[in-house]
Amino acid sequence: MGQGGRLGHGRGFHSLRVPERLMPAISPQRMRVRYEAILAAATRVFAEKGYSAASITEIAQAASISDGLIYKYFENKRALLEQVLTHFYERVIADLAAKVSAGKTFEERLHILVSEHMRTFVADTDLCRLFICEVRTASDYRGSAIHQLNRRYTQVLLKIVDDGIANGEVPADLDPRLVRDMLFGAIEHLSWRHVSGSQPLDVPRIARSLTDMLLNGLAIRKRKARR
Repeated sequence: MGQGGRLGHGRGFHSLRVPERLMPAISPQRMRVRYEAILAAATRVFAEKGYSAASITEIAQAASISDGLIYKYFENKRALLEQVLTHFYERVIADLAAKVSAGKTFEERLHILVSEHMRTFVADTDLCRLFICEVRTASDYRGSAIHQLNRRYTQVLLKIVDDGIANGEVPADLDPRLVRDMLFGAIEHLSWRHVSGSQPLDVPRIARSLTDMLLNGLAIRKRKARR
């Protein structure tokens, strides 16, 4: 995540349109509980098996309901995947934005973002793998609802850079989009070792090193001799 079949347009709980003849008379609260139970079950199944290998039957069993009942809340498996990732993205975007806003300087905000992005790979490893391997690689990902959510996520970094430029902490000719691509690309590459199960991710050490590298560059700068 972070670098930016048809996922379609999300249908939240409030946008559901279920004919009365298809649904028994149940309270909105009961519908909400059932909707969230399906979403939680789908999150577990997609995370464990991936999108392609997961089935509606397995999701229904995990939610302790019938297959048919899922289709009364979600049009198909793809719509269910979209809602799982929408719920995931909205959570991490809100959390990241709140934590970044606590930083007082460009360096602090950048370090917070790098650290939190890496922690997401650790805390939600399976969903990150699902996004990278099965969602982002889809031919119609670009322009989809999930693509737009991913753009919202990366906007947090773009704002950090824009604010740094406005405050005089960052050179005015720096391209924020180049920073975005370089930073998220590096983090994903480093985090993939953890996602693939080959190597644990040392978040504090790597986040500090990557932040310092971005701030100071690679070359040793020679001090000018005093006259």
